Amino acid sequence: MHFHRLAFAAAIFAVGSITTQNCFALADDISVEDVPSTDSPTQVDDYVPPENADNFKFEAEVNRMMDIVVNSLYQNKDVFLRELISNASDALDKLRFLTLTKPELLEDKEELEIRIEYDADASTLTVRDSGVGMTKADLVENLGTVARSGTTKFLDALQEQDKNDVGGLIGKFGVGFYSSFLVAKRVTVASKSPEDGVQYIWESRNGEDVFHIYPDPRGNSLGRGTEITLHLKEDCMDYADGDRLKNLVKHYSEFVTHPIHLRITSETEVEIDEDDENIDDESGDEEKKDDIEIGDDEESTDDEEEEKPKKTEMVTTYDWEEINNNPAIWTREKDSISEEEYRNFWDVVAKGVTGNPAKWNHFNAEGNINFKSLLYLPEEVPENYRFGNIDKISGGLKLYVRKVLISDEFDLMPKYLGFIRGVVDSDDLPLNVNRETLQESKIIKVIKKKLVRKALDMIKAFSKEEIAEDEEEEVEIDEEGNVIEIEKEDKEHPYIEWYQKFNANLKMGIIDDTANRGRVMKLLRFQTSKSNDKWISLDEYVENMKDYQKDIYMIAGAGLEEVKKSPFLEPFQEKELEVLYMTDPVDEYMIQQIRDYEGKKFQSISSENVKIGDEDDDLVKRREKAYKKMYKPLTKWLKKLYGPAVMRVAISKRLGNQPAIVSSSEYGHSANMQRIMEAQAYQSGQNNMMMQAMKVLEINPRHPFVSKLLGGCSSPEKEEDDEVEEEEFVVSQEVEDAAWLLLDIGSMNGGFAVSDVKKHTERVSKFLQSSLSIESLSLADEIDPPEEEEEAPEDMGGMGGINMEDFNMDDIDIDSLDLD
Repeated sequence: MHFHRLAFAAAIFAVGSITTQNCFALADDISVEDVPSTDSPTQVDDYVPPENADNFKFEAEVNRMMDIVVNSLYQNKDVFLRELISNASDALDKLRFLTLTKPELLEDKEELEIRIEYDADASTLTVRDSGVGMTKADLVENLGTVARSGTTKFLDALQEQDKNDVGGLIGKFGVGFYSSFLVAKRVTVASKSPEDGVQYIWESRNGEDVFHIYPDPRGNSLGRGTEITLHLKEDCMDYADGDRLKNLVKHYSEFVTHPIHLRITSETEVEIDEDDENIDDESGDEEKKDDIEIGDDEESTDDEEEEKPKKTEMVTTYDWEEINNNPAIWTREKDSISEEEYRNFWDVVAKGVTGNPAKWNHFNAEGNINFKSLLYLPEEVPENYRFGNIDKISGGLKLYVRKVLISDEFDLMPKYLGFIRGVVDSDDLPLNVNRETLQESKIIKVIKKKLVRKALDMIKAFSKEEIAEDEEEEVEIDEEGNVIEIEKEDKEHPYIEWYQKFNANLKMGIIDDTANRGRVMKLLRFQTSKSNDKWISLDEYVENMKDYQKDIYMIAGAGLEEVKKSPFLEPFQEKELEVLYMTDPVDEYMIQQIRDYEGKKFQSISSENVKIGDEDDDLVKRREKAYKKMYKPLTKWLKKLYGPAVMRVAISKRLGNQPAIVSSSEYGHSANMQRIMEAQAYQSGQNNMMMQAMKVLEINPRHPFVSKLLGGCSSPEKEEDDEVEEEEFVVSQEVEDAAWLLLDIGSMNGGFAVSDVKKHTERVSKFLQSSLSIESLSLADEIDPPEEEEEAPEDMGGMGGINMEDFNMDDIDIDSLDLD
């Protein structure tokens, strides 16, 4: 290849100039000519570094790293501000540590703060801190070498890991600063270290493999610290907006220790003072007016002259507003925090939840994973819970690393505890974190396990608190001087009020959280057949059980009044056995997961074969055998008559005054469960047989209705001991209708709907016809009333019979009326 002699000489001169420059061992010096052209697609500005700049080249594959940072490492551009504020906070912490032995470091600037400002016209965003600052060597090493060596390790590790799963590598290679290039086409870093008298600038463009360092032509404008200026891309100009920046700082860096100030731009309308020249002109005009003689018939208009409107102009003003003025109280010792401070902090974390906190738990978890946390128990149900939407937990718990927010969308609590609000702060997590990957990490799983235990402990402690006594009221005395005793109503425990709002969540926890099922069950409360509408725990129920009682009896229904009137309760009320009322739809699903508590089996009294422990087993068996034999013709005929409507017809051992009741099989759906399943809003294509309960018609052998039916279906030709075939039954239509009515009565007693409403209506109509001795159900002829004259309007009461139509409202002048 041939070179022109002039070009060859120019190349020799360039090489010579490079060797004479100051050079650092950790980065390669290059000339300005080696800088990529601004025509590159990654460059959008025509920036040229100054002539006195030292130019360095990244030795690592910076373009590749930047591609990873922009496209894989950060899914959300907003995090760049979090990264820059976090770096600034670290610089301030380092300076504060150094001042313990070198207090003179604060001589140039005493304030330890972070300031953010923006300029929409210049398309810039600046983050400034008064931290430890950097020398020229520090700039090369921290912003050049780290990118070089850190990126090499980063890329090597990336090759060993799934390229689509880089979350495990985040936060390990010092690439947080480079998140600036998510929004910036060029980054300028000015820094002043107390150890160096010169303030330097580090500068690089997005996509270049070089950076430039030169003395700041402004001189020592910082005093101490670092100033990072982002020259924003065209599609990122929304970050040059005060409201947007304020929201981002509050979201990610609300609890950073050092104050963060944002420069707020506002426009104010002010009056313009008139020029002296205008004032002189006006005074001259006034003298001329004084010389004019005013005639007697001329009136002066000076007093009537209206005041001229004053001129105004819009003036742009700037002010600094501190954004992070909420204290991170979870980092302090519990003994140093007052109740008022805890309640005030609730307003900070309880976004989307109304009311006050019911309880809170502030603790430090120590072990393999250390973290601090402050959990709040709200008094009121979140808005989305009221409509049954508990799949999405929004802003429940916020995860911080050294008071810098990582995310508020982590599932740190299971769905059933999604109403818990608070913060979690751990030093064991990387700051630059991929949410999806960290969610599956062992660290998060350990933290989640401890948080759930602490949350349940908080609720348990709340349930066991003693009720605060009311203040002593003044005693009333009667005429004889005796104290009048006033009965005080029992004060309900505050936990019960909270439980009535959140009990569905706890019951869902029993379904979903197998590991903590026992803990959650101790938090449940129920109304019972003996509690007089008060709520008791399962422990209290077990304590109140009869000596012979082996099971925990329960009944489910659509409401409290419904279950209270259930015929299933009669034998239990007679023997003073307590029955739990389960009236929430979730109760049916919950009870399928918990078969026992403290060794006591849950037994639904609406299912067949319910046993009460105080009965004489021998006597019960003898009676059952006798009744079965006596009513065998009836049970056979009824089963044939009802067909698939019932699974079996049985002789009941527990009915009191009711002739029949439809119960469910021990291992099938109850009537309440069938109703719930049929009412599912989004169920479609389901097999109806899967929803149907296995019904058992229990008939009362002592009831006259049943005895009469037995007489109506017996076969007189057969001896008592002979078998009766179904085909030999000959019954009247009245007996058959009565049998169907018996099934309808039993279904409604058991909580089931009538299977055939039309047939039921016909049977009831026949009964009414017979009871009222009506021969025919034919309708009577329509009446034909005579025509009547138009009646006078009724008295208008307070109107005194006045007809408003007699008045012409158009003739009334409303404006002339004195309405005062």
